[in-house]
Amino acid sequence: MSMSDEPVTCPFDYSEALDFDPELAAIMERDSLSRIRLPYGESDAWLVTGFRSVQQVTSDQRFSRANIMGRDYPRMTAEPIVSRESINVMDPPHSSRVRRLASQAFTQQRVDGMRERIVLLADSLLEEMAAQGSPADLVQHLSNPFPQHTILHLLGIPRDEWPRMREQVHRLLVTDENNRETAAKVKTDLTDYFGAMVEQRRRTPGNDIISSMAAAREGEDQLDDRELAVMALTLVLSGQDTATCQISNIVYLMLTRPELAGYLRRRADDLTNAIHEMLRYIPFRKGVGIPRVALEDVEMDGAKIRAGDFVHVSYLAANRDPARYPEPHVIDPDLPGRSAPHMTFGWGGHRCIAVPLAMAELEVAIERLLERFPGLRLAVAPEEVRWDTETIRRFPLELPVAW
Repeated sequence: MSMSDEPVTCPFDYSEALDFDPELAAIMERDSLSRIRLPYGESDAWLVTGFRSVQQVTSDQRFSRANIMGRDYPRMTAEPIVSRESINVMDPPHSSRVRRLASQAFTQQRVDGMRERIVLLADSLLEEMAAQGSPADLVQHLSNPFPQHTILHLLGIPRDEWPRMREQVHRLLVTDENNRETAAKVKTDLTDYFGAMVEQRRRTPGNDIISSMAAAREGEDQLDDRELAVMALTLVLSGQDTATCQISNIVYLMLTRPELAGYLRRRADDLTNAIHEMLRYIPFRKGVGIPRVALEDVEMDGAKIRAGDFVHVSYLAANRDPARYPEPHVIDPDLPGRSAPHMTFGWGGHRCIAVPLAMAELEVAIERLLERFPGLRLAVAPEEVRWDTETIRRFPLELPVAW
């Protein structure tokens, strides 16, 4: 492959249920490494799709995220979503320091200590849904409010501010060109909001994640106020957004594939493995996320990536790599290779630090839902479910269920 090869123009706007984007599938078929052109940004990029190659890019320090800042890098949204100080665009060793400190708030032990609160939040929402009666919209009753309530509650944000926070987060994730100025202002406002909250928690710590991150130490080192504010914003963005989509997506899969629901009811002890397998399978976003830039020439998969080239990885494609997962388009936790970690939460230095919390939310949501509504079913034909077309995520706008 040479640099003169014509890049493939990729709108990556496919949003048919949870079907895999045929454009991405075609790119995977051709090569593990291709040139692509995205909707926004000054130049083309390389797209890496094979599992081992994605592993390499995400853990090789010759590829930098920090160096994309200040450049009109190839992306899916008009306004870049990330802030300069965000952990998502730091490189090691600086990112390693921030991750080590922040992740002290998300150890398995800490999350186990939060689980009782998470169960109470889920149960109260499911009781409200039961009280309203069948049929009901699961998105409105569980998928949307549950992760939002959980992360906002655990961050210690006052309840009367939750609706404004939800509205602002949605504005940051819209892909439309006309949204650029709004998104930039929202990002500034939220960072300032969390900055003030961090100062207050330093003076009077509470039983919340911001206080835990503020108290985190590594020798003399700790996170400064700005780092904490940006981390809180990152958690609100990824915390509620990802889990909201995935609860709906997992329930949609369960209710359109009776064998999956049967598996989960028969083998409740294997719930975690089954959720991981569904997370591997679900194309949870459109296209790609934050790129990296090559700091020097790198030979890879028979091509030369030149210093200064932008490189995107596809976690979606890596999750369907047949070399890693035999029969990759089949959902089956018992197939060989399925216990191998997937890339839905990222990989390497940018793997999500809050995975224990995300998994606790998903496990609680699915477990309590199946227990509370044993006869749960879709209230409409699968083809009548409407899917999001506005943002970079893949999720149903409504999920009408009956019991």
